[in-house]
Amino acid sequence: MKLLLIGGTGQLGSDLIKNNPGHQLVAPPRSGLDLERPETIDTAVRESRPDWVINTAAFLNVPLCEEQPERAFRVNCVAVRDLALVCKLRDARLLTISTDYVFGGEKSTPYRESDRPAPLQIYGISKLAGEQTGLAVAPEHVVVVRTCGLYGMIGSRVKRGNFVDQRVQDGQRGEPLDVSSDQTVGPTSTDDLSRAIYALLANPKLSGIYHLTNEGACTWYEFTRAIYDICGFKSELRPADRQGRAGNLRRPLYSVLANERARALGITLPTWRDALGRYLKGKHGK
Repeated sequence: MKLLLIGGTGQLGSDLIKNNPGHQLVAPPRSGLDLERPETIDTAVRESRPDWVINTAAFLNVPLCEEQPERAFRVNCVAVRDLALVCKLRDARLLTISTDYVFGGEKSTPYRESDRPAPLQIYGISKLAGEQTGLAVAPEHVVVVRTCGLYGMIGSRVKRGNFVDQRVQDGQRGEPLDVSSDQTVGPTSTDDLSRAIYALLANPKLSGIYHLTNEGACTWYEFTRAIYDICGFKSELRPADRQGRAGNLRRPLYSVLANERARALGITLPTWRDALGRYLKGKHGK
């Protein structure tokens, strides 16, 4: 199978390259395929002639999305529409990555693929618009994968690392730390997610929306507690209930995803604790 990967230098993209089970994979640099330059999208798809386009790129700085909503919609929505239309024209299919932030956090049980979205901020709104627009203009050519709380070996350029690496740095400094205890999430290793995406692509009749996250749920405080326990850090951790707010920005208090449709295909990811332990051992020797 021939794949065109967008975002190959990111956390998920780099693990998709590393864990490629043998597909013919093309991952052009941003200079060759830039979601903010629509003309590069058609050129890249036309020249590579892929069976699947995998879009891992996004404008994912949540606070900055509030300041730059036009750019958020250009990258997270309009570019997904453009990709969907090009894939339809070129007889390819698109798998695009979305987010738990399309939900508002009003539930207390994992969100199913069929649950009604209700995003709270521009980032979630723009990602939901991308999902809906892509599926509207080319429903037979588009698959959406929602996930949550990604962390991977190379870190996120936009976020200057990832949550796990930042907490390891905090633990090494040995100072008391306040960590959010109000948001319940399903943190996900990009190593596990990339393998699950390849397993998903092996199914010929994919359609619509799938949830893929490591199994289980925790608050960011509980996740940090696990990091400190595995690493043996002794400094004080203090739970902080911020009610999902950072200034005027709102985040869902509960955004755990139920991987129901993928599980029906026999695809499950390991638990978040298992994934975290492997990550810390592989990157930090813990």
